[in-house]
Amino acid sequence: MEHNAELKEFLRSRRARLGIDDVQVGGTGAARRVPGLRREEVAQLAGVSVDYYSRLEQGRPLNVSDEVLDAIGRALRLDDIERAHLFQIARINPRRRRRRSPARVQRVRSGIRRVLDTLDDVAPAFVFGRRMDVLATNRLARALMTDFEALPPRERNMIRYTFLDESTRELYADWEDVARDNVAVLRLDAGRHPDDPLLAELVGELAVKSPQFRRWWADHDVRERSHGTKRYHHPLVGDLTIDYESVSLPGDPDQTLCIYTAEPGSASQNALRLLAGWTAAPGAPDTVASGDRSGS
Repeated sequence: MEHNAELKEFLRSRRARLGIDDVQVGGTGAARRVPGLRREEVAQLAGVSVDYYSRLEQGRPLNVSDEVLDAIGRALRLDDIERAHLFQIARINPRRRRRRSPARVQRVRSGIRRVLDTLDDVAPAFVFGRRMDVLATNRLARALMTDFEALPPRERNMIRYTFLDESTRELYADWEDVARDNVAVLRLDAGRHPDDPLLAELVGELAVKSPQFRRWWADHDVRERSHGTKRYHHPLVGDLTIDYESVSLPGDPDQTLCIYTAEPGSASQNALRLLAGWTAAPGAPDTVASGDRSGS
C-alpha cells in the first residue's frame, strides 16, 4: 500500500507547531515527549475519530471529504495558503503519479517580453515559472541580480541561485529570510505539481548541496509570493529597499510577472535610476553583481 508522504509530513509539521496553550482543548496533563499537540487532541478539535485522523496523518489512502479537511484546517489553525495546500496534497494519489506525462515547456509570450522591455529603465521585472524557474528578465533586473538568460537553461532558477551562488549572501541584506521564503514558495509548487520530475531533481540537488535548504524543506512551510519588501546591498549602487508585486499571467497560471519598485523620491529610487543609467551606457555589461556566474 502506497502512502501519501506529502500529506503525512505536512500534517505532522502543522501539529508539531501548536502547543496545548494555543487551542481550546482539554489536555491529559501528562508530560510531553515531543512538541505540539497530540493526534487525539487534533481529532477532538476537528470532530473526527482518533483512528480516522491517525490514518489520515499516516498518509493512508482515504476518500476524505472537503468538510473533514475544513475541520482539520481549523483545528491546526492553517492560514488560507496552508489550507489550499492541504486540499491540494490530500488529493494526491501515489499510485497514479508515475503514469503522468512530463509538463510542457513553459514559454513567455512576445507581448509579455515587450512589457519587460518597456520597464528596462524604470523597474526590474521578471517572469517566473514552475519550480521558480526564471523564464524572462529585463535589463534592470539583470543588473540588480545576475544575467539569468546568459546561464545554461538548467541554471536559470531563482532558488538555485539563492542557495548555490555565494554572492547572494552579500546581495540580500536579509538572506535567510529570502531563502526561507523561496523554500516555502517551492514547497507550495511541489504540492501543486507532485509528479514533476524536474522539481524532484532540483530538490534533490539542493538537499545534497545545502544543509540549510535541507533543514527548511523539512519544515513543510508554504507561501505564495504576492507582494512584499526586500533589502539589497548592491556592489555598485549600495543599499536599496525594494517593494515587489507579483501577478499570475492569463493563459498560464504557472507563470508569474514580478515587478520591483522603490518609494518615489527615496534613496532606493535614485539608486535604481543610477543602475539603469549605468547599464544603458554603450558597451556596459548587463550584469554588475559579483559572484559565480555558474550558480554553483
